[in-house]
Amino acid sequence: MSGRIAFQGEPGAYMHQACRQSRPLMEALPCASFEEVIETVRQGGAELGMLAVENSTYGRIADVHTLLPQSGLFIVDESFVRVHVNLLAVKGAQIGDVKRVRAMSILHGQAREFIKEHGLATLNWHDNAAAAREVAALGDKAEGALASELAAEIYGLDVLARHVEDQANNTTRFLVMSREPDLSRRAEHMITTFVFRVRNIPAALYKAMGGFATNGVNMTKLESYMIGGTFTATEFYADIEGHPEDPNVALALEELGYFTSHLQILGVYPADRRRG
Repeated sequence: MSGRIAFQGEPGAYMHQACRQSRPLMEALPCASFEEVIETVRQGGAELGMLAVENSTYGRIADVHTLLPQSGLFIVDESFVRVHVNLLAVKGAQIGDVKRVRAMSILHGQAREFIKEHGLATLNWHDNAAAAREVAALGDKAEGALASELAAEIYGLDVLARHVEDQANNTTRFLVMSREPDLSRRAEHMITTFVFRVRNIPAALYKAMGGFATNGVNMTKLESYMIGGTFTATEFYADIEGHPEDPNVALALEELGYFTSHLQILGVYPADRRRG
């Protein structure tokens, strides 16, 4: 597929890497925020949008789940990206030359042992790729960045140390968003994502979940969050294995409808092969 895919961050960010991995033939378009990604796709500035939703080490990405139901977009794919943390510096630098590393605080936390081993001072940055760009601009061997190898390629930096993250399985899950849903069965293993609100009756959530258990539908994610600035309105975000046209999934969703005041399917898409 040609065209453009929007992502949040600077060129060389891990979301940019996700775009290359998932849609290598598309032009990646950087945006300042998740909201800008959504609006760019909605207005036709890009055919697709790439949004990070959760990390295997740090859990869900704040705000994304609340943005999706109101976005007017649909999930058409997912992409699991192995997040490798690398030490980048200017050409000719050695590890011993680097005194400070720039990165988002979350990346400092993922490379804590490496930072401690080499006695590096840390500088918090708003974006890992932007940190790499700053190091390139400074041209000082004492300055380093923790970022992707793609960032090193884009900003002309050397990779002094590869895969310095503490957790060997550090992975981020991304969702590919489109203006139009694709409900076709494109793979044997499909995922259906939806949000719902339960009715204000006793044991409503328990009853709502019962249909998935009795029909043998595996729910891989269920998260709740407040909506409308109140403590009484709770929305649930769920991922299940299967397609809405599968008989057992159809029965489970029908039963769910009896106990909910709102049900919205956000997307139906193939399960990523890296899904555990």
